[in-house]
Amino acid sequence: MNILLVGSGGREHALAWKIAQSPLVTRLVVAPGNPGMASLGEMRPDLKATDAEGLAALAREMKADLVVVGPESALAEGLADRLEAAGIPCFGPTQAAAQLETSKAFSKAFLQRHGIPTAGYGVYEDVASAKAALDRYSAPYVIKADGLAAGKGVAISPDRADAEAEIERMLGGRFGSAGSRVVIEEFMDGEEGSLFVLSDGTRSVLFGGAQDHKRAFDGDLGPNTGGMGAYSPAPVFTAAFTEAANERVVVPTIQKMAEEGVPYRGVLYVGLMATAEGPKVVEFNARFGDPECQVLMMRLDGDVVPLLLACARGDLTQASAPAFKPGVVICVVLAAKGYPDSPLEGSVIRGADQDFGPHVQVFHAGTKLRDDGALAAAGGRVLNVCAYGDDVAQARERAYEAIAKIDWPGGFHRTDIGWRALEPR
Repeated sequence: MNILLVGSGGREHALAWKIAQSPLVTRLVVAPGNPGMASLGEMRPDLKATDAEGLAALAREMKADLVVVGPESALAEGLADRLEAAGIPCFGPTQAAAQLETSKAFSKAFLQRHGIPTAGYGVYEDVASAKAALDRYSAPYVIKADGLAAGKGVAISPDRADAEAEIERMLGGRFGSAGSRVVIEEFMDGEEGSLFVLSDGTRSVLFGGAQDHKRAFDGDLGPNTGGMGAYSPAPVFTAAFTEAANERVVVPTIQKMAEEGVPYRGVLYVGLMATAEGPKVVEFNARFGDPECQVLMMRLDGDVVPLLLACARGDLTQASAPAFKPGVVICVVLAAKGYPDSPLEGSVIRGADQDFGPHVQVFHAGTKLRDDGALAAAGGRVLNVCAYGDDVAQARERAYEAIAKIDWPGGFHRTDIGWRALEPR
């Protein structure tokens, strides 16, 4: 099979790492890719993930048997639609179906329309009405940019003054057009987790759960980020909770999207809150999470390609259910100092390519090679250090042991990834 993988981050490095292990693959091309993926396939750094026309042309040129879309930006540009028109199987939803992520107003209206449990909400386009709407809610206030904001478009404000300031920032252009509308939600009390689902448009199969760490600093403090670490499996996903989430959220979501004429194909990330009333939807993502994808790919036991292809072709009936290794995988994100607001680029990283042993994988998320061949930071989240262990404690120990061997003064990381799983429950 000839496979085109779209993207350049840690999620895509993990996907490339897993796809390259498949005996079905004869050629793997990654566009644009990153230095960490160079040994896994052919890189096309000349093509951006948002260049839907260029990527579709590349898929036709290489006679791709499957295109796997990593980032949401490519989905928002309608890459899946172009590939469908060309008759090329695509693992990723159409532009219309991807609205479950690309528009929070769309997803909240969809959930409300079909009685799928989520927080109460309102959508506002101007500062005055948004501030006045705060009367309907109580602190802490949850304020979200409607569109794509690289995982940073959510604010949880502890008091009204902070909420009003956040409304002004979002509607004032902080996230560009993504913040032209804001969604204000009721705060949901509980523990959050991410459940992943593969869908062929009418059927779905669960693909494991994980727990992300969104805040920049230890103790879940600091600004919201795209994710500073993750681990899988997460204790919040008990058998009962997972069954309830599948019955009340997953199955009706896939069913109702199909009934509305926008069948969902690909992976659906279901952000869930475990509340006293049961699972409620926090958000949807139309792709694998980042860094959740990294831990899922390391846990997956077997070939991922048949599952991706079955979803893309619209028929999961013949695909084997995904199986996962026992034990735990943890991922710690190494970010550039200043992230998420003003990450410093260009600092040199040494030791990221050494052999850390069979239980550790380092995925590149935002790196570049300088002219002198040195590896340097080229983004906010730069490296993902992932480790497998029999339990959370062992996996975490292995991850931080590996991090200690990487020489990068220009970066920082959280030291408490996986803390919830280590606390008495």
